[in-house]
Formats: sequence, C-alpha cells, structure tokens
Amino acid sequence: MLKLILCMSFALVLAVVTLHLRQQKLEIAHQANDLHNQIEALQAKLWNQQVRIAIPTAPNAIAQTLRTQELQMVPQNPLPNGKSNWMDQRTSAQVE
Repeated sequence: MLKLILCMSFALVLAVVTLHLRQQKLEIAHQANDLHNQIEALQAKLWNQQVRIAIPTAPNAIAQTLRTQELQMVPQNPLPNGKSNWMDQRTSAQVE
C-alpha cells in the first residue's frame, strides 16, 4: 500500500513538473514571437527611412536640383590625365 501511494505521489509530482515545463516553453515561444515581430517592425521602419533618404539623393534627383538651381559644380582636385570625367574608369593606357 505504501509503495502504491509513493508511486502515485511521484507520478503526480512528475505530471505537475511536466505541465509546468510545457507552460514555460509556451511562454518562451510567445516571447520569442513578440521579439521577432518587434524586430520586423524596426526593420520595416529602417527600410522606410532608407527609401526616404535614397529618393532625394538619387543621381537623377541631384542632377535635376543642379539644373533647377543653376549651380556650377567643379571638382576640387583636377582630374587625372586621360580621364574625361570623374566616373571614367579607364586608365590613361586604355585611352590612347
């Protein structure tokens, strides 16, 4: 009789511990899901900020601003020999 009571009490304790661990697992999964959603929201906010920055700094937008403001932009340093503009990637040997 004593063995049966001990077995039943240990089974009950084991069941309670198992349920408690399962509950903790569910809570941790919920917290991880919340954190993931927060990360996605912050990432979307960052992407929106990057898009808002990229629009006015695009090369065509800068060129349009220079045309409308009639600014005369000149390089601060002279271009290397053989280059027609600052974007020309050819070397002087390739130009000849």
